[in-house]
Amino acid sequence: MGNYDKIVPAFLFTKHDFALYSQQPACATMTDFYHSDLFSYVVLPLMIVLARISDVTVGTLRIVMVSKGQKRIAPLLGFFEVIIWLVTMSKIIQNIDNWVAYVAYGAGFAAGNYIGLIIEEKLAVGIVHLQIITRTNADNLIAKLKAKGYGITYHDAYGANEKVAVIYSIIKRGDITQVIEIIRTYNPNAFYSIEEVKFVSRGVESTAKSLGSWRKGK
Repeated sequence: MGNYDKIVPAFLFTKHDFALYSQQPACATMTDFYHSDLFSYVVLPLMIVLARISDVTVGTLRIVMVSKGQKRIAPLLGFFEVIIWLVTMSKIIQNIDNWVAYVAYGAGFAAGNYIGLIIEEKLAVGIVHLQIITRTNADNLIAKLKAKGYGITYHDAYGANEKVAVIYSIIKRGDITQVIEIIRTYNPNAFYSIEEVKFVSRGVESTAKSLGSWRKGK
């Protein structure tokens, strides 16, 4: 290929250069590109970063779906995760002496974890168990939660030094922000905790309707 075995910016070409370059077979041109420094140290690492971000993001979502018992979505995500990983690793092996590819692989892995967690948080898939403990009168808080359609169970209890009210509810993860805002408005000093729930015997929607009136424990 003579002087054309590396990629040269178009603005540096003369008319004679273009005439000579246009006579080269297309396959030879692509081969030259794949063996150029531009491909090895810029294009290939970027491809590896994007591929690694994709497969780790999908993998993070798959793990979340498995933990939530999503039997249909998890295998599908696993399929795409492995395919992308195999393609990425094949490129790494083909360029095993390219240290930039290793850096790109690690960067894509780190970014994929972060992006996957952000996406999972935005999707807000699943349900949670909410427990609220308040030292002040909880009637207004209970009434507001009831008005919003949340199923409520509560009972009186005793803390270390005083009487408290304990409130329980099962809500969708997507409703957490709204419920916390209600708590902060009506009982700003209340203590609350949120736990993941893998399975409930009844749907959250039906629970909200049938348990519209709160129940006081015995």
